[in-house]
Amino acid sequence: MRKTALLVLLLAGPALAQKSPATGRDLIRTMHDAYGNHWFKTLTFTQSTTRVDSTGKSTVTTWYESLRYTEPKGTELRIDFGSPKEGNGVIYRVDSLWAFRAGQQRLARPGGNLLLPLVEGIYVEPVERSLKDLTPTGIDFSKPVLTGTWSGQPVWIAGAATAGDTTSPQIWVDPKSKAVVRALFSPVAGAPFMDMHFTKLVETGGGWLATRCEFYVAGKLEQAEDYNDWKTDVALSPGLFDPATFSTAPHWVKD
Repeated sequence: MRKTALLVLLLAGPALAQKSPATGRDLIRTMHDAYGNHWFKTLTFTQSTTRVDSTGKSTVTTWYESLRYTEPKGTELRIDFGSPKEGNGVIYRVDSLWAFRAGQQRLARPGGNLLLPLVEGIYVEPVERSLKDLTPTGIDFSKPVLTGTWSGQPVWIAGAATAGDTTSPQIWVDPKSKAVVRALFSPVAGAPFMDMHFTKLVETGGGWLATRCEFYVAGKLEQAEDYNDWKTDVALSPGLFDPATFSTAPHWVKD
């Protein structure tokens, strides 16, 4: 009997460990608690960006991206479009954006990048802060978490009204890594509702990074991103994320 009971526990253990969180709020807590404070705090990578226009023509450019998390400012992302020496880029926070051209600030406005909590914030900041940061996505985290499959693997879905609903704002999470593999909402102010796929996950810096991201609008691929040469927990100059020193701060790209 004891051997039988032990066998039952061993077989049931993994299934119990992957029990679906009750609500979206519980899912965010599960994602956070899975890593405690071990998720990377800084990230750099080179990005090959493929954009597809209305005619189906593709153009490929190279972007350089820098991300960091600090408690006072939350998650910040800097994107350099081409060589940083050219001074073209943007600084994002969850609630703000600054854009630069030829080293000069051209725009500053509220409304930032709502993907930042999914890449970083959820895993390192208080749950209530993440839920507040994600409010503009329109995801209803009070709804029950649904289960489904994505690329042949089980997923937890927060925000969907019913199975098969792909019009409500929502996120899909891999139960094993607790990483987001799909998201449906408008990621930045003025952008249309997007179906975003996060694939080719790699384990790095105590967390996970999707090294290919695809952005679909009305079923058509508009942008694909492939990450290369990623590094985590590297020392970054705070000035990289300060609009006042966008063009003068030391950059990790040496060219």
